Amino acid sequence: MAATNWTDVVQEDCERCGHRTPHDVSLEMRTESEQKENAEFSREPYRVSECQYCGTEITRRMNNA
Repeated sequence: MAATNWTDVVQEDCERCGHRTPHDVSLEMRTESEQKENAEFSREPYRVSECQYCGTEITRRMNNA
């Protein structure tokens, strides 16, 4: 098993665990429109954070215009 350097891992508060835990963090473009003809214009960036201990995933829309 490889050692993990925790200084390179994003630490965030996890509501489910109740502690500050390592998280995988990514950005995703998600389509919000259900209509196919406008789907290409309704993509928005989302921040996705997943706790490495319990698997809880939190998504947050980054552009709240």
